[in-house]
Amino acid sequence: MAELTALESLIEMGFARGRAEKALALTGNQGIEAAMDWLMEHEDDPEADEPPPLPTPHGTTLGGEPGREGAGAAAGERRPVLTEEERQEQTKRMMELVAQKQREREEREEREALERERQRRRQGQELTAARQRLQEDEMRRAAEERRREKAEELAARQRVREKIERDKAERAKKYGGNMGPQTSLPVTEPGPVPSSPSQEPPSKREYDQCRIQVRLPDGTSLTQTFQAREQLAAVRLYVELHCGGDPGGAQDPVQLLSGFPRRAFSEADMERPLQELGLVPSAVLIVAKKCPS
Repeated sequence: MAELTALESLIEMGFARGRAEKALALTGNQGIEAAMDWLMEHEDDPEADEPPPLPTPHGTTLGGEPGREGAGAAAGERRPVLTEEERQEQTKRMMELVAQKQREREEREEREALERERQRRRQGQELTAARQRLQEDEMRRAAEERRREKAEELAARQRVREKIERDKAERAKKYGGNMGPQTSLPVTEPGPVPSSPSQEPPSKREYDQCRIQVRLPDGTSLTQTFQAREQLAAVRLYVELHCGGDPGGAQDPVQLLSGFPRRAFSEADMERPLQELGLVPSAVLIVAKKCPS
């Protein structure tokens, strides 16, 4: 059974003559399988329709056929004519070869698609992990910020307490009195004695210190001993310091009231001594304005 040439076989299989000639030329006339591989790879390449290379110096075209001028011994040879059955058989073999190449190409494309899908999933997992790490870092920074703010708040409270202690020490040094609470001794009134022309009336006892109890709006109380000659402003300063206020600041000063008889002390009273205001030897004062927190 006579065989078809490579170019005729490719044309018989349905490939365009120009593409078939170019495929054979570019594959070095290594056979129909190499030419078919090139045609399958360049199926969608528009440059595949360009003319094939020019004939070689030996007088034959790169398509595998003798030159048109008919040089060499091949010019005198004549190929045998194929019968219809032989042509159909050879075409059948070529079509099977084309189908095999097509299956191999589809399998290769399927593998490439699976690999791309695996890469896409892997990239998605990496992106999700990166977002999770970013969220964890943000939560960690937020927790550190809360701890820092809490530490600063505690430090600020400590500074306020230290300031109160310093102010108490300075006031004690300034007025020279004992700032610790002291218990006043009970005063015993002298009993009635028979009057005598030569006996003088008993003199009123003088007190050097005054024990003041201050009731705050939240129900708590402060107790402190002051000098009898200290001004009422010293008591107000003591209350402001213990309530965390800023003495002499922009806020309104606290308002002091006496328990019984009910009396509201004015700014003028703040300059008067405790002894003159009748708060000696002990008294209970009420804060009318809530202390700042």
